[in-house]
Parts: sequence; C-alpha cells; structure tokens
Amino acid sequence: MAWWVYVAAFFAGMFLANFVPHFVKGVCGDRFPSPFTRPAGKALSSPLVNALWGLLNLIAGYFLFRAGKVWSGDAAVLVVFFAGITLMSIMLSINFAKKDKE
Repeated sequence: MAWWVYVAAFFAGMFLANFVPHFVKGVCGDRFPSPFTRPAGKALSSPLVNALWGLLNLIAGYFLFRAGKVWSGDAAVLVVFFAGITLMSIMLSINFAKKDKE
C-alpha cells in the first residue's frame, strides 16, 4: 500500500471519533465546545453548530475511510485506522474534561 493510504486511514479514524461527541451533543440540544467559539474549543457552541460540525466530521471521515481503503483486508491499515480513533478519543477526553472547570 502507498503511504498516503495509511495517512488517510489514520485521519479517517480521527474525524470519525470527533464526529461522535459533537453530533450527539448537537442532536440532544446541549451546548458544547467547538472550534467556532472565542476562545476556540473553550466556550460553548449552540446545538445546531455542533450537529453541523459533527456531520462535517462524518463526511470528511467517510471520504478518508474510502481513500484509506480501511476495508481492503490489510490489517496494518485497520490498525492505523484504530490508532487514529484511539488518539483522538484520548485527546478529546482530556480536552472536554476541562470544559466544566473553566
């Protein structure tokens, strides 16, 4: 596989992991941090902004998932995909844990 397939698979995992909290908070009607606030990622965005941001992450993740050939049968690509999910999940859990303390 070409190197860019692994990069696409990694970022597919990151975008798809980032889809979940923003979309869920958005459709639940909860305000939640997003990159569109001042300061970015610290203040709370509206549910609509979060739902749309989540959907944009889903679309980007889908196209990267396809470009990354995650279902090609190559175990290394699948491992890289899950590494992207894991890294983004850890980063999000650390970042969003601070949202109620500031």
